[in-house]
Amino acid sequence: MWPTLVANKIFKKRLGSSNFIADYPSCKEPLLGIVDFDQNSQTILNDHKDTQKCKVFVSTWNVGGIAPEEDLNIDDLLETCNNSCDIYVLGFQEIVPLKPSNVLGSENNEISMKWNSIIREALNKKAHERGKDHSDAKKEELQNNCPNKKENPAKYCEAPHDFQCIISKQMVGIFISVWTRRHLSPFIRHPSVSCVGCGVMGCLGNKGSVSVRFQLHETSFCFVCSHLASGGREGDERYRNSNVAEIFSRTSFPRGPLLDLPRTILDHDHVIFLGDLNYRISLPEETTRLLVEKGDWDSLLENDQLITELTTGNMLRGWHEGAIKFAPTYKYCPNSDIYYGCFYQGKKAEKKRAPAWCDRIVWYGEGLKQLQYTRIESKLSDHRPVKAMFTAEIRVLPELMKNLQSLFLSERFDQIKTPFEVSTADDFVRRKRSSFRL
Repeated sequence: MWPTLVANKIFKKRLGSSNFIADYPSCKEPLLGIVDFDQNSQTILNDHKDTQKCKVFVSTWNVGGIAPEEDLNIDDLLETCNNSCDIYVLGFQEIVPLKPSNVLGSENNEISMKWNSIIREALNKKAHERGKDHSDAKKEELQNNCPNKKENPAKYCEAPHDFQCIISKQMVGIFISVWTRRHLSPFIRHPSVSCVGCGVMGCLGNKGSVSVRFQLHETSFCFVCSHLASGGREGDERYRNSNVAEIFSRTSFPRGPLLDLPRTILDHDHVIFLGDLNYRISLPEETTRLLVEKGDWDSLLENDQLITELTTGNMLRGWHEGAIKFAPTYKYCPNSDIYYGCFYQGKKAEKKRAPAWCDRIVWYGEGLKQLQYTRIESKLSDHRPVKAMFTAEIRVLPELMKNLQSLFLSERFDQIKTPFEVSTADDFVRRKRSSFRL
């Protein structure tokens, strides 16, 4: 049995696909999918788009193979009572222990579903407590951007919660879950995932990445949740850099029916790379611990391997990271605020693992502005979770095009489309009737 499983994992193509979990399986076709135009019309549209902003929450947390209790409180992590975001992206590493049976065996999504249940309850509990938290102007703007339920109730995705999971994907211990407000769900198009294993034998999923992409209105997003090679010895950062190179080269998404969608990570408008990136501090352990005790973050960050890679490296040069003003997130003794190795003696003394900022969030592309970058004091694992908040610029079709979309979604369009035999969004794209060109 295991040789077959190993072979499947080695030779399995990690290409982009729709093989993920979402809240609304009945809405497989995007509501606005019928408004994909040919390339000539797309050129015109690109010159006539409005720009709006949305708020994006991103977090990363290595939970050390510890399954969450059902009553786990993540309110401090999400902080939804004070910061109301439109998109929530939560990345996890080691949601299951990285033992051979989990790395080589078939995928078990029991733990990831438990995490999704906890996230769902936390987001929607806070949303319910806040009530209608948008101002009248904001609500009017959002209503203008949403399809009219009365015009086409068959294609309107009803949901019981304010937040919906649009993409959820697990590869061994790496797990990413993306949530949006319900009113945005109809405008999420072309969701896809791509998994890259960089672990055992250079291909298994104990290390690697799970990348997700989608288009919100006319802007593409890509979120890469990663767990890179570990190791605190001199030169180990080269393995992490190699993992990044593999992730960039092997991650691939479908090009879409018109072959105009982003295919690689860097092709997207907004890209955020998050996870246990495992970069360490290039100083002797004793020096590192002394500077940590003093709270001298500046001296430590001058020797941080990821910052070096961001400024002078080959793989992540040109990427951005917010200012780090919090203590190293790794490695803690279980259920304590004490860094691992401070009081250990004997056999374990040789693997003390000096403190480091292993858990990071970096981004690439124009139109992203970071509002917050901090860590959360959860003691569930030997890592502290890290979160960031951004504003992201979104290109939205102008009012004329939204009116045209409303026509396509209305009963009037249902009445006039029969002569053209337009039965699906794909049929419409293939025909690309000249009468609908601008």
